[in-house]
Amino acid sequence: MSDANSNTGSGSGASSANGLANGSANGPAGPVLNEPGNGSGEPIVRARGLTVGFGPKTIHEHLDLDIYRGEVLGVVGGSGTGKSVLLRTLVGLLPRRAGTIEMFGTDIDSASTEQRLAVERRWGILFQQGALFSSLTVKQNVQVPMREHMRLDSRLMDELALLKLAMVGLAADAADKFPAELSGGMIKRAALARALALDPDLVFLDEPTSGLDPIGAADFDDLISKLRDTLGLTVFMVTHDLDSLFSICDRIAALGNKHIMVAGDLKTVMQYPDPWIKEYFHGKRARGATEGRAGGA
Repeated sequence: MSDANSNTGSGSGASSANGLANGSANGPAGPVLNEPGNGSGEPIVRARGLTVGFGPKTIHEHLDLDIYRGEVLGVVGGSGTGKSVLLRTLVGLLPRRAGTIEMFGTDIDSASTEQRLAVERRWGILFQQGALFSSLTVKQNVQVPMREHMRLDSRLMDELALLKLAMVGLAADAADKFPAELSGGMIKRAALARALALDPDLVFLDEPTSGLDPIGAADFDDLISKLRDTLGLTVFMVTHDLDSLFSICDRIAALGNKHIMVAGDLKTVMQYPDPWIKEYFHGKRARGATEGRAGGA
């Protein structure tokens, strides 16, 4: 199997984290918001004091974050602030120098192997470029988590894979195609189907609309929203797409200065007094997104 990212869309590491943030000692603390937007009020992931770095460079320091059940949490930040690093740290693909991660009530550091596997079955991951195995068909890619975590016969796995593909809007004839035969949008949907293979409670999405045209990106946002509502998913989404933030995110967490600067609803984050946030949410592109939504209302 060849692929730039050999990890499947199911959990294959430790755990994940969150949506509320209290800031850090190294920067201004964001407002502490205990209300999860459209979520249940129950944090299913808690990260406290996360410190992550590479060599002499520290990416995150004393970072706190919660993800609430049922919410779509959008994670934003400038280039190099470590958005994807945070995602990969939460699911155990990158080591942390300090801090704790608790998922579904389980402390990942003290969990047994069996407990960790049980937790990992409850999340799925869509990597930034899809990360499909190029030597496997779409159907076989979707079945990778099933083969890793379940004992099912081939016929049942085929049926389940086709069901997952239908859930994300792919036709049955896409099942036997290879990734090289798919469009960018189809690759994202196939990767999402793989992330949903084990019926997870939580999905991590890394730039899910990156590289898609505006219509394709809007369709993908609608798909995420419908899946959240239909399946009761919780969504942790790294994104730079303003339309996604405006249309489907219940809360937003903004990374900067090695921690979460602020987390809350769109209005709260937009009012936070930081130069990057001001430029990002009030610049020309942000005004265009806002005016476009107002015009379509």
